[in-house]
Amino acid sequence: MTFEDLKLAESLLRAVKEEGYNTPTPIQQQAIPHVLEGKDVLGCAQTGTGKTAAFTLPILQRLFVGRPPPPARGRPIRALVLSPTRELAAQIGDSVRAYGRYTGLTSAVIFGGVGQSAQEQTLRQGVDILVATPGRLLDLMNQGFVSYKALEVFVLDEADRMLDMGFIHDVKRVIAALPRPRQTLFFSATMPPEIQGLANSILVKPVRVEVAPVSTTAETIDQRLYFVEKEQKRGLLVHLLNSDQGIQRALVFTRTKHGANRVARHLESAGIGAEPIHGNKSQNARERALAAFKSGACRVLVATDIAARGIDIDGISHVINFDLPNIPETYVHRIGRTGRAGAAGIALSFCDSEERAYLKDIERTIRRRVPVVEAGVHRSALVSPPESDERPPRRDAPPRQQARPQSSGGGSRPNNPPRGERGPDNRNGGNRGGRRGGRDGRGGGSGGRSQEARPQARNDRPQQQAQPEQRPAPAPISQRPRPSKWL
Repeated sequence: MTFEDLKLAESLLRAVKEEGYNTPTPIQQQAIPHVLEGKDVLGCAQTGTGKTAAFTLPILQRLFVGRPPPPARGRPIRALVLSPTRELAAQIGDSVRAYGRYTGLTSAVIFGGVGQSAQEQTLRQGVDILVATPGRLLDLMNQGFVSYKALEVFVLDEADRMLDMGFIHDVKRVIAALPRPRQTLFFSATMPPEIQGLANSILVKPVRVEVAPVSTTAETIDQRLYFVEKEQKRGLLVHLLNSDQGIQRALVFTRTKHGANRVARHLESAGIGAEPIHGNKSQNARERALAAFKSGACRVLVATDIAARGIDIDGISHVINFDLPNIPETYVHRIGRTGRAGAAGIALSFCDSEERAYLKDIERTIRRRVPVVEAGVHRSALVSPPESDERPPRRDAPPRQQARPQSSGGGSRPNNPPRGERGPDNRNGGNRGGRRGGRDGRGGGSGGRSQEARPQARNDRPQQQAQPEQRPAPAPISQRPRPSKWL
């Protein structure tokens, strides 16, 4: 299928061709015809599948074809696109201008972090298509600069990201101010229950478009994993960037803003061009960092998850998870910054001993094991977990043997004995002590069951931490039974 088969206007086809696109992606093939028919659309597709063009092109055609040109000044807002981040809003605005360059339609992008006087002036002059983030849009609405009287199309993009960032209440306030009837286009990479409920409340007989299972990674991305301790991560990162010339443009993800700054400074001190980007940076600083990364002036962009969605930068050869995310779906969105539009990409992940639980969640979500690569001198002292670590302990093992690793070291409260082991009185104290011991796996059928899952979470801990478990139990201080607590 080609874009001509989608029956787009000649001015749009010309612009799309100039952008270098000839074949629509699956989400575009399925969504564009329904949007052109005026239907509400619920689109669910993984990141990097071309959702922006899937709603931008048909909106431009709807506003352009068969309608007289509006006055130069005082144009009403006819289409509103709501985006979670400034970077994604700017990217959507770029796509609107690029695809609509021959239509005569006007557009504007408004977001926080910059002065609003220029945005006020733009709204006074009037725009056909407005792209905005929720916070700044609400500010301008409350000040009377925004009118939706002529609104025809509303787009909510990356709806699940709105939920993650805490914008869902702002989104609902914006939606409450929109007129009915209207066409609503709802796009999200995942569909948690709250987002599904929001979609049900604002869509009318929607057509569902889904081109990939939720939380799956693109087949074109080669995923690799390094087991490396936390203090060795920066050394491994420098080693990989210096030794692998195939890493032409790398996007490195850290968990915190300060971590992004530290990694960027470390790379700069090693002679590797790097720029940090995160929420504490001003909008101008973020734009300068993105511009330097896009132009090749810096080889590495170090980012927090603010850049995990929607940032479409051509030529990202590698995504590197310096810190594994604690939300499995975030891993999918991060590595989706490479391997876009069918291109090949490589995703490298560093995993220290504290992140093993995150790794298990990620592999369970993407339904595959990430291949492990030897980290050389930077490798972790903790060996790769064997396949058997995925299995629960044997049910025929004696309960006392299962519980012994739990009673000393490795737990969340290593200095406190488990309930039911506070002295000889629990052995002779009747039912209550016996029930407590059962909960800890010391006795009774219920105790053995509750304990089965606990050793599994500790199988990944270093052997050095497991050594205290071999120490003999200390001699009892006194053999006299203590009075029971309830007496």
